Amino acid sequence: MLEIGDVVAVPLPLGGYGACQVTAAGEHLTVCVLDWRSDAVPALDDLRSAGPLRVDHHSWSGDPEVVNVPAAEHLPADAVHLGRLPVRPELPETSATYGSWPGMGLQVVLQRRWELEVPGAVREAYARAGHGRVQVDLGRGAVTRPAALSALDLRDHAGDVRWAGLDALPRLTQLTWRGPERGLVAALEARPLITALRWEDPPEGVDLSRTGLHGLALVGAGPRRVALPPGLMALWLEGEAPEAVEAAAEGRWIRLTTRSRVPRGLRGVRELTVEASGDVTGASLGDLEGLERLSVRWGRPHGGLAGLDAHPRLHTLELADAYGVEASMLPAPGGPLRLLRVDGFRSSRAGAVRQRYEDAGVFVEIRGAKPDRWLATNLDNPLRDWVDDHKRAGEAACRAYAAASRAIAALDIGDPGAVADARPILRSFVETLNGIEERYEIIDTLRREEAGEVFFVLAERAGVPPSEAEAWFGDWREF
Repeated sequence: MLEIGDVVAVPLPLGGYGACQVTAAGEHLTVCVLDWRSDAVPALDDLRSAGPLRVDHHSWSGDPEVVNVPAAEHLPADAVHLGRLPVRPELPETSATYGSWPGMGLQVVLQRRWELEVPGAVREAYARAGHGRVQVDLGRGAVTRPAALSALDLRDHAGDVRWAGLDALPRLTQLTWRGPERGLVAALEARPLITALRWEDPPEGVDLSRTGLHGLALVGAGPRRVALPPGLMALWLEGEAPEAVEAAAEGRWIRLTTRSRVPRGLRGVRELTVEASGDVTGASLGDLEGLERLSVRWGRPHGGLAGLDAHPRLHTLELADAYGVEASMLPAPGGPLRLLRVDGFRSSRAGAVRQRYEDAGVFVEIRGAKPDRWLATNLDNPLRDWVDDHKRAGEAACRAYAAASRAIAALDIGDPGAVADARPILRSFVETLNGIEERYEIIDTLRREEAGEVFFVLAERAGVPPSEAEAWFGDWREF
């Protein structure tokens, strides 16, 4: 357990190390990120005079970066506990921000990039942008947009694009695009402030190597070849994976999320998330020599695992909805694994997992364990995890969804009256959730979003127009 004064070196997203210090301790640790970056792990004495990292990039105010971390949270395997130093008076001992150890170094990278790579004129224009509205002309006539707009969706922009029109939006950092390139890449290269791109149905060849992107999502039919910028930190492959990817250090600094396979050219990836259906095997993970963190999130069907012992540096394994996983499928004890976190599991198998790693130096955390008998009925119920927060409330929510789903399935969607017939079914579902919230008070922001997603899926099955479904949900819900 860390205490006040403890200093930890943390690996940074694009290489090197930052450092932070615990300034207060209780149920949460208050951790101040230090103004430090080095290629190698620093020595404790190197940090005696280090002050707090002050964050003023983009709209940040210049305050020190201080985060509350749960005291029980396991220190990541690649972090280094350096020892203990007196807490300097300029390091804050309180914070209203909550986070976790894996994200502790991100602001170091973002602040340094802002200072060293973003031109001064761009920073000044960002600071001058007001909160009024401006005229933006991208080639189809001027439209009014908020001056501080940060995200722009251009998927429906037909014809040529007047990319110079983006300069009217000095705080624009995210773009969404669809189809052929049409000058997009040159526009990104000229605007280093744009660091996030979502590209649907991209062309066969995509070269983003000279852009300033930090995050890239490729959706739909995958390109055959993609060249990535050296500063990319996150890549989401939400459709077919590219055949080949060109990346610095073969993707060593990229957090990769994929729904299919790992494309050729990313052997260096250390952090991988797989959104899986069915079994996850060594073949689907690819030849990842440096894989250190693996997260697997299952949808239907909930499959198993195989081949993880082929990754000699895998120290962290996180599984979600791992109802098809057995203890024997997990990495062998005595290897590099140091942290196993499972969210959604069969309670009948939890004991075997803990026994497998007993005295093996592996921190095991299992939450959301559910009985086999209950899963036989509710495995595919999208509200099944509500029972983790409150058993009775979660079971009631699952029953409400199951009843609504059966009733919607019994409708004749080809009947012009199906939408009218669906209305009382959907209203009853929402009113049941209203009652659950009134009695148990468990529907927070996350549960409200989950309830909305489920409602809209049910409405879509019944053929209810999206605009009408949104109006119904807004009118009926009380949570």
